[in-house]
Amino acid sequence: MKRTLAILALLGVINIGAPVWAEDKPAAAASTGTSAVTEPAASATPSSTAASAAPAAAAAAPALVANKGDNAWIMVSAALVILMSIPGLALFYGGLVRTKNMLSVLMQVFVTFSLISVLWVVYGYSVAFTEGGGFFGVLDKVFLKGVTVDSVVATFSKGVVISELAYVIFQGAFAAITCGLIVGAFAERAKFAAILVFMVIWFTLSYLPMAHMVWYWAGPDAYLDAAAGEAAGKTAGFLFQKGALDFAGGTVVHINAAIAGLIGAIVIGKRIGYGRESMAPHSLTFTMIGASLLWFGWFGFNAGSALEASGGAALAMVNTWVATACAALSWMLAEWLLKGKPSMLGAASGAVSGLVAITPAAGFVGVMGAIAIGLLAGVICLWGVNGLKRLLGADDSLDVFGVHGVGGILGAILTGVFTDPALGGTGVYDYVANKVGDYDMAAQVISQLWGVGTVIVWSGVVSLVAFKLVDMVIGLRVPEEEEREGLDITSHGESAYHY
Repeated sequence: MKRTLAILALLGVINIGAPVWAEDKPAAAASTGTSAVTEPAASATPSSTAASAAPAAAAAAPALVANKGDNAWIMVSAALVILMSIPGLALFYGGLVRTKNMLSVLMQVFVTFSLISVLWVVYGYSVAFTEGGGFFGVLDKVFLKGVTVDSVVATFSKGVVISELAYVIFQGAFAAITCGLIVGAFAERAKFAAILVFMVIWFTLSYLPMAHMVWYWAGPDAYLDAAAGEAAGKTAGFLFQKGALDFAGGTVVHINAAIAGLIGAIVIGKRIGYGRESMAPHSLTFTMIGASLLWFGWFGFNAGSALEASGGAALAMVNTWVATACAALSWMLAEWLLKGKPSMLGAASGAVSGLVAITPAAGFVGVMGAIAIGLLAGVICLWGVNGLKRLLGADDSLDVFGVHGVGGILGAILTGVFTDPALGGTGVYDYVANKVGDYDMAAQVISQLWGVGTVIVWSGVVSLVAFKLVDMVIGLRVPEEEEREGLDITSHGESAYHY
């Protein structure tokens, strides 16, 4: 979904970026999309934001029409991201809890997906992807007002657009799975109603502004010259203006959700018997199936974020494939050395850590960069779910922070390192100069740290306030006797199994 971005063109001194493979030149190779602005197809400019910077003469240009191949790829990618949530994430999480709570986790993921999907079309898309301030959009597109079969949105390439409706569902699938990720941190003890109310608040005040901050910009066609680029840059999201790169959601999705999950685990408290009773996963078979579906769907998540069926999408796809495999192997081998045996849980967890870490970098780094990120992710996230978890002292039930938080932070920072063309990366495209700009690794890493720091603070504050409010009004945790019996029966009146 995404694809972020680059460094704004402020009088040509700071580059507004896209990967080098973005098709910006006439007859160039496959282009890639930007995560940004959405516009009516009938307009000669790619967006209303761009219109403010474009010359009046542009009004006479023919309307941009979406390519059917690009549209098809984005719609397939959206379906793959939905598959990641239901059933992928649901099965992955479900297999990790105890038998008495299997159904509750399936319900939490399934209903969270449904709830956020509705909120997305009601107001979420408008808040995230319309021009407003640096942190929020406006409500001009509530209930998808003005979004028609003819309206289009910008991609990473000048003169290339996709259908806005395809973009709506693609981005909506991202929002839904992000909220679903959170439930794993406090699985097996939270009230179902409390989870749903929290999701509404957090989605509105954390997910939407983070998506706007990182991914909203005027689109490449707004960058006609230095002056136009400067004007367009001022309308972009806060972190886009800072030059933070996040191809498919390392900050917006993974760190954002992980911080919320960690705060929830701390506020709700530890499960009864935690550290004294066995809380082993009840079905690693389901966990392996879920991890495999996540890996499969993640190709839509990352490669779809190119927003075009292009060489850039292929790069993201290869990087997603290789980094994940490397992380699965490095986690398994490290665990084998430390514990004497390789585990299925370790291999599956390693794969997910690799998927998380490569997400912000997928379209920006070369294959060697992806290999390095994957190998590091497996080992560092293994520490995240063991050593770091003990240091934090929180009962993060399914290691949401250890995998998504640690992996997301690692991937976001390393994106700044391996995007460097000297290390095989794509570099950052300057849409004013119409070429790849000079790369400053130190400056880019600082931009990445801006993204990481902002999402940690923003999500942390929103999550703490939201959990406290929900606890005051309806309570966050089920009674002790219900927790002991299991949430399947006590919360839903059903059982996952009958034997």
